[in-house]
Amino acid sequence: MADPYSILGVSKGADEKAIKSAYRKLAKELHPDKNKDNPKASERFSDVTRAYDLLSDAQKRGQYDRGEIDENGQPRSPFGGGFGGGSPFSGGGPRPGQGGNFEFGAGGIDLGDIFDGLFGGGAGARPGGPRPQPGPPPKGANIAYDHLVSFTDAAKLEPQRITLRDGKTAEFKLPAGAISGQQIRIPGKGAAGPGGNGDAMVTLKIGKHPFYERDGDNIRLELPISLKEAIKGAKVKVPTIDGAVMLSVPAGAQSGTTMRIKGRGFAKKGGANSPDGRGDQLVTLHIRLPADMAALAALAEALPDDPNIRSDLGL
Repeated sequence: MADPYSILGVSKGADEKAIKSAYRKLAKELHPDKNKDNPKASERFSDVTRAYDLLSDAQKRGQYDRGEIDENGQPRSPFGGGFGGGSPFSGGGPRPGQGGNFEFGAGGIDLGDIFDGLFGGGAGARPGGPRPQPGPPPKGANIAYDHLVSFTDAAKLEPQRITLRDGKTAEFKLPAGAISGQQIRIPGKGAAGPGGNGDAMVTLKIGKHPFYERDGDNIRLELPISLKEAIKGAKVKVPTIDGAVMLSVPAGAQSGTTMRIKGRGFAKKGGANSPDGRGDQLVTLHIRLPADMAALAALAEALPDDPNIRSDLGL
């Protein structure tokens, strides 16, 4: 399309009213309904409409007047004017007399600067200079998994296995001192990507135990003993996560007394480098009275009263 001002027959300084008036006159004259047998009139009608669309838009008109867009409303090529008024990419050959060569003298264009600007080169860079190297292709996404670890497995650092999304399995080791909410990374077991697989991110949840409780690196256990064992003392069997052991209960033991079994707790964070490697099992004694109430009553009658039994409470 030619210059929109020329198409509408107005000057570049024409106001909005003059432009609209010129458009209405030409549109009425060239409308296809009045020129069904004149294809050239239809073409001119299209040109008039496009010219009016551009000049009636104040923003587009300003951009056209400043040379920022062409008559079709498209951004002008950055090469405009540097090649004798034509684009080297227009498909035409060199102009007569130019011998097929483009001149890049003092009034020409430095293609190095242009291409650097278009493709991310630094200011002042020149063709042939160092170019930024592309980064490595990205890996696939990580995939999150939740994994329940039994209490004893967590304490003893037993090997673990999870089933992946693709149905395959992957094994991993627990870290010493593992806790609920801790994440374990299994490299290469995530989604596939151009730079390799992502990782599997496993969030641990440590399960509860029916009679053990965790206390940091230690394990607590409430151990029932009989009244006879408490009075006379005894060797009693105590469960641990590594199997049962014998514990010597002293004569006269009281309920609430806590005894320690060394090295039967959770693996400590220092692992083999830790001074003692594992925490302990803390056993709290609880005396159970016999079910034979008659025998218990007879025993109670034989025992002297203790008037100071609550003296520690100020009573």
